[in-house]
Amino acid sequence: MSADVAVSLSVLVGVVALSEVTRRLCSRALTDTGLSVYAVELVSTFQLCCCTHELKLLSEVGGIEPRLALTFTYLAAVVHGLTFNGAIGNPSGALEHAYHAKLSCGSALRRIACQFAAAAAARAAVPMIWGMGLSGLHVRHKLLGFRCISPIHAPLLTAATVELGCAFAVQSAITRTRSVEEKYRVHAVAAVIATVVYAGVEALTVGAISSCKVSSAMSSTTASGQ
Repeated sequence: MSADVAVSLSVLVGVVALSEVTRRLCSRALTDTGLSVYAVELVSTFQLCCCTHELKLLSEVGGIEPRLALTFTYLAAVVHGLTFNGAIGNPSGALEHAYHAKLSCGSALRRIACQFAAAAAARAAVPMIWGMGLSGLHVRHKLLGFRCISPIHAPLLTAATVELGCAFAVQSAITRTRSVEEKYRVHAVAAVIATVVYAGVEALTVGAISSCKVSSAMSSTTASGQ
């Protein structure tokens, strides 16, 4: 395993560990206020976005092997599914819960606000981590001005169609596995996510993971615990 991959894995582990500690502290401190669910939503979405940014960097700039990238995607999806503690992690999931009357409209909108705030915080925080130059990959990305590189090589309509198909597959897996015991369910959903990411790669990219697909698929798995 290269030093760049080892450093990135350390960053991922650190983000998840820090987020888990923060989640537990917030849950205890805000138990009687009714705000704990929003704190957990904020922290969990921050975890999701930070991990997605780092995985995206490994894939697009680091050029790791597709098999390794898919393995990391699967493991990250499992970790998010097991640690989110009731958080949803994406606006579509919150709106779906509101539609099925599992959340009030106000609660769904507050969760969505937390999600956007967490995404903005992650977008500001991750470049600071990269700027520390912990690995050669981080240094190279800093020299590039943290510029994103899209690996998608397909017309917009084709890309949107593939994205829609993959999202449908993931959501179907989430819906159809609700009766499965949670410790098995997260692995099943994560496996579907890894499969659709692979399918999306084959359809849209040349030798790299589709960053938008990783992000949307990994956020979709957070609904698996709902």
